[in-house]
Amino acid sequence: MEEGKRRRNEAKFGNWDELETGGRRYWYDVMSAGWCARYVKEVDADEKTRRFAQQIYDPQGKLIEVHEKYPVDRGHRKVE
Repeated sequence: MEEGKRRRNEAKFGNWDELETGGRRYWYDVMSAGWCARYVKEVDADEKTRRFAQQIYDPQGKLIEVHEKYPVDRGHRKVE
C-alpha cells in the first residue's frame, strides 16, 4: 500500500470506514438548500480506486438518486 495515497484520501474526504476486504470507503458531503450530495470512493487494500459514486439525499436524509461514475459511468439513477 502507498501511504501517500492513504493520507491524501484521508485529507480530501475526511470520513472513512474500514471494509472487510481490507480496503476503505471514503466520503464527504456537500450540503445545499433542500438536498445533500455525498461523494463516495471505495478503494482496495492498496488504495486503488474500485468505485466512485455521487449519492443525492433529500432534506429528510432519504437517498433519492445515485450516479455511478467509476469504473463505468452509468449516469444518474433514481432510487425508489
